[in-house]
Amino acid sequence: MNIDSNQFLEQHEEQTHGPLIQMIVSLGFPGMGSGAAQIQAETTRLAFDAVRYAGGRPRLVQYTTGLPLRPIAEVLDEADGLIFLGGADVDPECYGYAGPPPENLYGIDRRADDYCIYMLKQAAERDLPTLAICRGSQLLNVAFGGTLIPDIENWPLHKGDGNPLFIDEEVTLEADSKIAKVMGRTRLSVRNGHHQAVDRVGSELRATAHADDGIVEGTEHRTASWMVGVQWHPEEPGGDLEDRRLVFSSLVDRAAI
Repeated sequence: MNIDSNQFLEQHEEQTHGPLIQMIVSLGFPGMGSGAAQIQAETTRLAFDAVRYAGGRPRLVQYTTGLPLRPIAEVLDEADGLIFLGGADVDPECYGYAGPPPENLYGIDRRADDYCIYMLKQAAERDLPTLAICRGSQLLNVAFGGTLIPDIENWPLHKGDGNPLFIDEEVTLEADSKIAKVMGRTRLSVRNGHHQAVDRVGSELRATAHADDGIVEGTEHRTASWMVGVQWHPEEPGGDLEDRRLVFSSLVDRAAI
């Protein structure tokens, strides 16, 4: 099933001259059921609201399975900043995984992965401010040569059993990282719900946040001015509202420069 995109096309209560933020997300992928669709729609709406609240103008760029893709150059030419939202798993072939077939793979769409990976590379070349959330953070790592853990063995620390899916998790931020400067502290309680994660960090990135079991929870590009990945969901309904404001405002403020 696909999520109705019309709810994300309205341009209401926006600052007329705010920076244009391209919101990169799938509104339908293989195996998406009603529960997943509800989560995806809700988190996407909250991300749009957070961008508007911060003074930005969010615009939908969907890579929904089976629908046409907008040309990447066109998307980037219009953008002052980018946000890659969460969604399905990344195809293990994208990062050269050669082990046994991973369990629990969900929503694989190689066309979608390739589209996002190439866009991330081009965004870095253009030095476009970029925030990559959950799946987005995993794609960020793959785009710059990193690998993923396709199915975390000790998953209960990072996600619920489905009822609920999202849980509170403690993460530690590197003191000199962009995300620590954004949040104003080095210890956070975040909303998480992931079973894949960054494994080997891409050569152009650095790890900036870790869970208590050592799993990488955040990365940033070493040379791009502002390209930040967070594994957690600041846009999840149960998340801290002030932390959400800080994360999205930082991206919008950077895009306004």
